Order: sequence, then C-alpha cells, then structure tokens
Amino acid sequence: MKRIKMLATFAVLATAVTLSYGSPRCSGTLVAGDWGFTINGVIILPAPVGAVPVAAVGRFRQDASGNMQGTEARSLGGAFDNETLKGTVAVHADCTAKYTIEVFDSEGNLNRTSVLDAVFVNGGNKARVIFESITLAGGTSLPSALTVEANKLFPTDEEH
Repeated sequence: MKRIKMLATFAVLATAVTLSYGSPRCSGTLVAGDWGFTINGVIILPAPVGAVPVAAVGRFRQDASGNMQGTEARSLGGAFDNETLKGTVAVHADCTAKYTIEVFDSEGNLNRTSVLDAVFVNGGNKARVIFESITLAGGTSLPSALTVEANKLFPTDEEH
C-alpha cells in the first residue's frame, strides 16, 4: 500500500512538472498586436558590388491567425524607399516562428519575398529575427546577413 501511495505521489508530481514546463508557452494569440522594428545588416550582390548595407525601420500588425501587414522605410546602400509588407507567420509553442513576407515598393510592385526565422522573448513582447532567404520578384536569390529587433508597441494589447 505504501508503494502505491508513493507511485501515486510520483505520478501527480510528474504531471505537475509536465504541465508547468511542457505546456505551450507561445501562441499566435500571445504575440498578436502592433509591432515596431529595426533591420540592420548587409545584402550580398554579385561581384564586383559585394556587400551592400541595409537599414530599415517600420511597424506591422500581426493577428492571432498568423496574418501580418505593415510598412517600412528602407535604405539599401543609400537608396531609400517606403515599402509595404504583407505576409504570414507560423508561431510555435517553443516561442520560435517563421515569417514569409512579400515586400512591395512605393508603386505597389512586388520587390521580393523574404523568409525570416524568429524567437519571441520577454513574454512574447520582443522578437529577435534573422533573414533566412530573400528572393527577388524575378526569382533571383540574394544572400544576406540581416537581423531584426522587434518590440510590441502595446504589450498589454493582445488580440483575441
């Protein structure tokens, strides 16, 4: 009987630990809202050009269903443009995510499609992001070393 009580106690403790540590911590609902971001790094263009600096600031809205849209002001080697962003995000329980974003120039033409890998930190109120790939509208892939820092603009304003 003592052994059964000990096994039952162990089972309850194991379940409690699993629920507190193994349960999903992130979701589309947790990270939904308005975000502000900066992008810094380089895009690698074919020789003889090579690495070209990139910087951008912007904002986007992300909903609980994984849709996002926004705008950015971007400088590519000193050439400036205002761009529109539209895409999707898949948020995982381990607080990682993958974005697929179409970027349109100020005239509304598709410029490129970017795939980004993210990790949410600070309770889903900040994100650290790196570009996985950039594909121009014509199909050309551009190597890059670009990172993004993003912060939720209104951390208590989760979309439900």
